Amino acid sequence: MDSVGLLQPLHNLSSTIFFSQQRSPRLMIHFVSSLKPLPSKRLNLSKPSTRTFALAESDSPQPLETSSKSLLLQLSKCFDLPSEYFQQLPSDLRLDLNDAAFDLSNGPIIDECGQELGETLLNLSRAWERADTSTSRTLVKKLPELESSLTAGAKSSFGRRLISAGKRFRGMGQYGQGELQKIAKAMIATGEVLSANTSPASVGNESKSNTRMFKFGELQVAVSPEKAYAGAAISFVFGILSWQISQGIQSIPESSLQYANDNALQLAKSLRGSLLATFYASAVLSGFTTVGLLLLAKQLSSEKDSS
Repeated sequence: MDSVGLLQPLHNLSSTIFFSQQRSPRLMIHFVSSLKPLPSKRLNLSKPSTRTFALAESDSPQPLETSSKSLLLQLSKCFDLPSEYFQQLPSDLRLDLNDAAFDLSNGPIIDECGQELGETLLNLSRAWERADTSTSRTLVKKLPELESSLTAGAKSSFGRRLISAGKRFRGMGQYGQGELQKIAKAMIATGEVLSANTSPASVGNESKSNTRMFKFGELQVAVSPEKAYAGAAISFVFGILSWQISQGIQSIPESSLQYANDNALQLAKSLRGSLLATFYASAVLSGFTTVGLLLLAKQLSSEKDSS
């Protein structure tokens, strides 16, 4: 039977080898070492099938885990904090939280982000200033719903505000179980994705319309060159009046002060000295304010001309 197996044609070689291996292993080993059989049809079919599977696996679409909406959802989960979390922060971290609120709502936020998103961010910044954790959590959960209705310019402004506020949270360091750092990472990552989807033209148009804002509590004041010049003029007039009043008080000699007793005289002299110090200091501060506002107006004018 072994000799019959060796005389089979080459296309039946694989089946013959399998049969011979069961009957005579020693003869099989000698045959393989002396001959180089052709690869079987089964082996040839297996290679193309493997390549087709690899191509199909590489061409399959991967889910986008870094979409802005999914990142906003992750950010909302980071604000699932205890209701008294922000109020229990130390005083220095509370100041950083106020700075983050300022960075989030600074500037013409309604014009840049739209009415609905702008009001939401303003309310969120006020909640941070009051250290209201519950209101913050409720407002942040609204952000994923507003993302789909934003324009490219609004997304860019929203992203830049998130990055700026996120850096404030990152500067707070480690506190508790690292909740502040999780918030910082989520805000910065979301802001980078939102800012990356904006064309350079829209960014250029926003930078032209961007104005400087000073915020005092809930009051926001836009600063322009005209307002800076007007403030400098008012400060100059106030300084002149303060100087004139101080000169008038100083021109009154102490010998002309006549009172019933020495205690009243000493009180009048101390009051005279306090008034002189107050009005002189007011005149000096008005002078510095005038110079500062003039320099600010000049800087704003140059920035406006360059843009």
